[in-house]
Amino acid sequence: MRLVLVSTAQLALAAFLGGVVGFERERSHRPAGFRTHIVVAVGSALVMLTGVAMTESGAFGSIDPTRMAAQVVSGIGFLGAGTILREGFSVKGLTTAASLWTVSCIGLACGGGYYAGAILGTLLIILTLNLLKKALMRGSRGKSIYIEIADVAGLAPEIGQTIKRLGGSLHSLEILYADDEKRRAKEGTIVLKALVFARSGEDIDVILEALRDLDGILDMYVD
Repeated sequence: MRLVLVSTAQLALAAFLGGVVGFERERSHRPAGFRTHIVVAVGSALVMLTGVAMTESGAFGSIDPTRMAAQVVSGIGFLGAGTILREGFSVKGLTTAASLWTVSCIGLACGGGYYAGAILGTLLIILTLNLLKKALMRGSRGKSIYIEIADVAGLAPEIGQTIKRLGGSLHSLEILYADDEKRRAKEGTIVLKALVFARSGEDIDVILEALRDLDGILDMYVD
């Protein structure tokens, strides 16, 4: 009975800690969110608990309880790879892939009884995903710019070079589908969404003026 209660507590803790990380990813609209992180954490904890139980029972001879856990650490990479997406000229999902791998390690720590490490690891992840991101962006102004063009291959590199030349930072550049609810492209044109950061609002305005002067840009919208 005691073993059941302890195992339940360990699985519950894994679910809670995985959910904390997953909630942050869900709120950021990442490809793997709340439920996925919980499932990964609980599954990892269960694998660790199974390995420990098999060792303690002695029914399978002398085995290393961490052998099954090692397969989780390497195997979670396949799941993480599924969250890495290429959108237009940017690659997204790397941070979510890393969070899934780390959540699996948190689950293993819960299953192995290393609660302090699991809790501390979760806190550090949340701090990294939130506070450090804000600190890196502090002092910068960001704008989402919707650019309507007809020739992506010819104009996209020039857009990036113009932003960089004027001291801005192009965080992402992606192609929106023609049926996007926010911005509908005219027939025969394509809408690019550029997330641009600069040190001040005046710098953003200078970048916008320079982009409007580029040949091939048909229209621009700014959020």
